Amino acid sequence: MYNHLITWKHRHITDKPGYYAGHAYDAVLPDELKGQLPHLYKPIRQRFLDHQRMFHFKTHKFAGHMASSQVACANLFLPIMAQPTAAPTILQTVKPDLESIATDQLDSGFRVEFWDEIRNGIPDQKGLLGDHNRSTGTDADFAIAYRNHQGELNLWLIEHKFTEQEFTTCGGAKSKGRQAGKHSCDSIADILSNTDLCYYHSVCRYEYWNIITKYPTEFPRSNLMRTRGCPFIGGLNQLWRNQLLAIAIENSNVWPYKRVFFSVVHHPKNHALQESMDAFTQLIGNKDRFFSFTPEPLIEQAKQAEESALQEWADWYSDLYLF
Repeated sequence: MYNHLITWKHRHITDKPGYYAGHAYDAVLPDELKGQLPHLYKPIRQRFLDHQRMFHFKTHKFAGHMASSQVACANLFLPIMAQPTAAPTILQTVKPDLESIATDQLDSGFRVEFWDEIRNGIPDQKGLLGDHNRSTGTDADFAIAYRNHQGELNLWLIEHKFTEQEFTTCGGAKSKGRQAGKHSCDSIADILSNTDLCYYHSVCRYEYWNIITKYPTEFPRSNLMRTRGCPFIGGLNQLWRNQLLAIAIENSNVWPYKRVFFSVVHHPKNHALQESMDAFTQLIGNKDRFFSFTPEPLIEQAKQAEESALQEWADWYSDLYLF
């Protein structure tokens, strides 16, 4: 993948390398081009920047890398959402219950780097999970508000993975402030009996285990008990937190969404994530609120669209990412 992206960069952008920590990398854009995001699809580049000014999300540290997952996510979804009338036909290939885009929600029906911030609300919000601050917090790479075939307003949270080999692991288990003896990840049975054994709960005061306790059918205890230690130390941690965000929003009296779903979209040749996704699916009991997909069905449907703009984008995306 890196070889392909470098070749594409040389052909379409520049053959100059970029630098990180004093070392030259062909897959990195040179400093004078990083802020211009030349690997972001040109017709939606300004839309991305306008959206960023509206919602103040951060451009990722490695957005200047050709394998940037944030840029790849925008390249996949923004061209679709720019055509809200045509978008349902494309998105239905992986989300069959989607009838129409709720353009009256979020920013014409979408958000990049979504978290449950209340617009024009109180400052320094921590969100329903209580874990958000200026440097960290649970969010979804992309969110789509839509109405289903019954006219119900739903929300679809999407995590985008490109070349990553695993999902984000537990920061609490690795924290320097974690005290052995006081905090333990070795026994899920003990944690379920005393959630203060989790650093996230006792020190950070995040709402993760409170949600688990309040909605026990979402993470059945019998499934959690299949592993001796906490199942959320490794790659399941990011999936867990995003699923908790979906559950919290769905059950809040602040947000209007009837149901909230969570998905992972990943490159079709990236098989490294499958083990964690399969384990997570089993852990929650194969519920329909979580599923994974690849961009291929969306791209193939866009190539058949009546809108020439979607056809052109699908060809461009395929040339860059699908080979």
